[in-house]
Amino acid sequence: MGEKVIIVEGGSDRKRLARILAEPVTIICTNGTISPYRLEEMLAPFEEQELFVFVDADEDGDKIRVLFKRDYPDAIHLYTEKVYREVETTPYKVLASILLGADFEIHPEFLI
Repeated sequence: MGEKVIIVEGGSDRKRLARILAEPVTIICTNGTISPYRLEEMLAPFEEQELFVFVDADEDGDKIRVLFKRDYPDAIHLYTEKVYREVETTPYKVLASILLGADFEIHPEFLI
Protein backbone atom coordinates (compact mmCIF):
# COMPACT_ATOMS: atom_id res chain seq x y z
CA MET A 1 0.00 0.00 0.00
CA GLY A 2 1.33 3.42 -0.98
CA GLU A 3 1.62 6.52 1.16
CA LYS A 4 -0.82 8.31 -1.13
CA VAL A 5 -4.52 7.64 -1.57
CA ILE A 6 -6.60 8.91 -4.49
CA ILE A 7 -10.40 8.99 -4.25
CA VAL A 8 -12.20 8.55 -7.59
CA GLU A 9 -15.83 7.95 -8.49
CA GLY A 10 -15.72 4.73 -10.49
CA GLY A 11 -13.74 1.66 -11.48
CA SER A 12 -12.95 2.99 -14.95
CA ASP A 13 -11.40 6.10 -13.33
CA ARG A 14 -9.31 3.84 -11.08
CA LYS A 15 -8.07 1.73 -14.04
CA ARG A 16 -7.18 4.83 -16.05
CA LEU A 17 -5.10 6.39 -13.26
CA ALA A 18 -3.47 3.07 -12.32
CA ARG A 19 -2.13 2.77 -15.89
CA ILE A 20 -0.39 6.14 -15.64
CA LEU A 21 1.03 5.94 -12.12
CA ALA A 22 4.60 4.67 -11.70
CA GLU A 23 4.45 4.41 -7.90
CA PRO A 24 2.27 2.41 -5.52
CA VAL A 25 -0.89 4.43 -4.85
CA THR A 26 -4.11 3.23 -3.24
CA ILE A 27 -7.06 4.23 -5.44
CA ILE A 28 -10.49 4.08 -3.78
CA CYS A 29 -13.81 4.29 -5.64
CA THR A 30 -16.83 6.00 -4.14
CA ASN A 31 -19.09 4.54 -6.86
CA GLY A 32 -20.91 7.84 -7.18
CA THR A 33 -22.15 10.06 -4.38
CA ILE A 34 -21.53 8.87 -0.86
CA SER A 35 -22.77 9.55 2.67
CA PRO A 36 -20.48 11.13 5.30
CA TYR A 37 -20.73 7.95 7.42
CA ARG A 38 -19.78 5.66 4.54
CA LEU A 39 -16.92 7.96 3.60
CA GLU A 40 -15.52 7.93 7.13
CA GLU A 41 -15.81 4.14 7.24
CA MET A 42 -14.07 3.78 3.87
CA LEU A 43 -11.17 6.11 4.76
CA ALA A 44 -10.53 4.98 8.35
CA PRO A 45 -7.65 2.64 7.34
CA PHE A 46 -5.93 5.50 5.50
CA GLU A 47 -5.97 8.25 8.15
CA GLU A 48 -2.19 8.69 8.18
CA GLN A 49 -1.81 8.84 4.41
CA GLU A 50 -1.84 11.75 2.00
CA LEU A 51 -5.35 12.05 0.56
CA PHE A 52 -6.16 13.24 -2.97
CA VAL A 53 -9.64 13.73 -4.42
CA PHE A 54 -9.89 13.34 -8.21
CA VAL A 55 -13.53 13.30 -9.25
CA ASP A 56 -15.50 14.39 -12.30
CA ALA A 57 -16.24 18.02 -13.09
CA ASP A 58 -20.00 17.52 -12.76
CA GLU A 59 -22.76 17.71 -10.16
CA ASP A 60 -21.94 14.35 -8.51
CA GLY A 61 -18.25 15.23 -8.40
CA ASP A 62 -19.08 18.59 -6.83
CA LYS A 63 -21.16 16.88 -4.11
CA ILE A 64 -18.24 14.60 -3.25
CA ARG A 65 -15.84 17.55 -3.14
CA VAL A 66 -18.13 19.46 -0.73
CA LEU A 67 -18.16 16.45 1.60
CA PHE A 68 -14.36 16.18 1.51
CA LYS A 69 -13.80 19.88 2.02
CA ARG A 70 -15.99 19.75 5.12
CA ASP A 71 -14.86 16.43 6.64
CA TYR A 72 -11.30 16.13 5.27
CA PRO A 73 -10.03 19.71 4.86
CA ASP A 74 -6.42 18.54 4.38
CA ALA A 75 -7.31 16.49 1.29
CA ILE A 76 -5.74 17.77 -1.92
CA HIS A 77 -8.19 18.27 -4.77
CA LEU A 78 -7.15 17.44 -8.33
CA TYR A 79 -9.29 18.74 -11.18
CA THR A 80 -9.74 17.53 -14.73
CA GLU A 81 -10.35 20.23 -17.31
CA LYS A 82 -14.04 21.15 -17.60
CA VAL A 83 -13.96 20.43 -21.33
CA TYR A 84 -13.48 16.69 -20.54
CA ARG A 85 -15.99 16.63 -17.64
CA GLU A 86 -15.01 13.13 -16.48
CA VAL A 87 -11.75 11.58 -15.32
CA GLU A 88 -12.61 8.59 -17.50
CA THR A 89 -12.79 10.68 -20.70
CA THR A 90 -9.78 12.90 -19.97
CA PRO A 91 -6.86 12.05 -22.28
CA TYR A 92 -4.00 10.12 -20.64
CA LYS A 93 -1.51 12.91 -21.38
CA VAL A 94 -3.72 15.46 -19.55
CA LEU A 95 -4.23 13.12 -16.58
CA ALA A 96 -0.47 12.49 -16.44
CA SER A 97 0.20 16.23 -16.39
CA ILE A 98 -2.30 16.78 -13.56
CA LEU A 99 -0.82 13.91 -11.51
CA LEU A 100 2.74 15.04 -12.19
CA GLY A 101 1.79 18.51 -10.96
CA ALA A 102 0.73 16.89 -7.67
CA ASP A 103 4.13 15.13 -7.32
CA PHE A 104 3.05 11.66 -8.43
CA GLU A 105 5.51 9.49 -10.32
CA ILE A 106 4.25 8.89 -13.86
CA HIS A 107 5.22 6.33 -16.49
CA PRO A 108 7.28 8.38 -19.00
CA GLU A 109 5.32 7.24 -22.07
CA PHE A 110 2.32 9.25 -20.84
CA LEU A 111 4.31 12.49 -20.76
CA ILE A 112 5.10 12.58 -24.49
